[in-house]
Amino acid sequence: MITAKLTLHTTPQQFQALRATQLAYRDALNYVSQYAYAHGKSSNRVFLQDGTYDSVRARFHLPSQMACSVPRQVGATYKTLWTKVKQNAAHRKAGHTKKRYKGLDKPPKYVSPTLTYQYKKDYSFKHEQHLSVLTLDGRVIVPYTGYCEHVTLIEKGTHIGAAKLWYDKPKKQFYLLVSLELEGADPTPESHTRVVGVDVGCRYLAVTATTSGSQAFHSGKAIVPKANHYARLRKRLQKKGTRSATRRLVVISGRERRLKQDANHVVSKRIVSEHPHSLIGLEDLTHIRERTKRRTRRRKKNGKGTQPVSRKQRKANAAYSKWSFAELHSMIAYKALLHESMAIKVDAHSTSKACPMCGHTSKANRPKNGLLFVCQNCHYTLHADLVGARNVTLRTLLARQDWASTGSLSVTPDVSSAEIKAARLSRYAELRWSLDTSPSHSMGRGD
Repeated sequence: MITAKLTLHTTPQQFQALRATQLAYRDALNYVSQYAYAHGKSSNRVFLQDGTYDSVRARFHLPSQMACSVPRQVGATYKTLWTKVKQNAAHRKAGHTKKRYKGLDKPPKYVSPTLTYQYKKDYSFKHEQHLSVLTLDGRVIVPYTGYCEHVTLIEKGTHIGAAKLWYDKPKKQFYLLVSLELEGADPTPESHTRVVGVDVGCRYLAVTATTSGSQAFHSGKAIVPKANHYARLRKRLQKKGTRSATRRLVVISGRERRLKQDANHVVSKRIVSEHPHSLIGLEDLTHIRERTKRRTRRRKKNGKGTQPVSRKQRKANAAYSKWSFAELHSMIAYKALLHESMAIKVDAHSTSKACPMCGHTSKANRPKNGLLFVCQNCHYTLHADLVGARNVTLRTLLARQDWASTGSLSVTPDVSSAEIKAARLSRYAELRWSLDTSPSHSMGRGD
């Protein structure tokens, strides 16, 4: 799935019609959100539609399809919040956190006026780059422009999904964000002849390694000063707390988000363009924030109670909280498909602590958790992030060999949960880094 961003060239009358529709849709979302909260914080979209459909149609004058989309969107929001509540309860029970999730303490409020359109019901494409969109006053025909490749895909009849009508307030410009589903040939081991491992982190946005010995470091050093500037500015504005400061915070948050998003786009595009027809291994970093130990209080000193956290630790916590690895992974995954490659998740257990030459795994292999990796068994020395990338490469190669031998792509053995980890660690301990570890040389081998 990719998203095509289309610029809508509206007349003043069309602009007002689209803006009025957006605001009415947002008001309807908040109305249904209040209804759901008052009825047991329900996430059942059928229940919400039955209870609010007539009111939404009468009060906000939304067309029938939009009136059906509103409870569906509110139900999805409540379902997400309930999932977070359950996850928080599990984390509190396991001792990972003491904070209670407060997302359902009050009804969720929708601030963004983004409007959801259903294809062939709320909007459709016409000839010569025109499209028909639904408003409160009926349909309007609007010309559009966009990225040439995206426009070509739309004109060729690519499978088109739902769209979002987004309004850029500073530019006073409407955009339609259209979901496009691309179809490709079924992947096979023969069509993915290369293996690449990607290690993401804070010091470097990504480090790649291949079985042929090539490597690349993608640094995010250029954006660090700007990100730190935004963090300091945000802190001052939050402390001030005025309405103008809040408006400024909204502007800054958008700039910071676009800054990091642009850096991730550049890095992901560079990775996939350099490695076509490849099987790209990404670390499975699910729940990494809960598994990453971040100190909030220092230990007791001479029995006098806890001491405030140090400045160095505060900076480390801030760096981890700004780590946008999930976004980078998602960009690599979808761009890989556009370059006839495929990204898979592999186990991230001790990728930066295991020696790729002898298999020795120890926390002592990373002295002071620094950039240098020194194996305590064979004294192999290398950049720690590159060691992580090579271990990911080896595990991706192992998954590809299993794929070639069994015909199914799976990164875990088909055994019980307790045995899965032991079986994986046992196989990983047998892996050895060598320039001969390539799909052509190692087909059918387990090392």
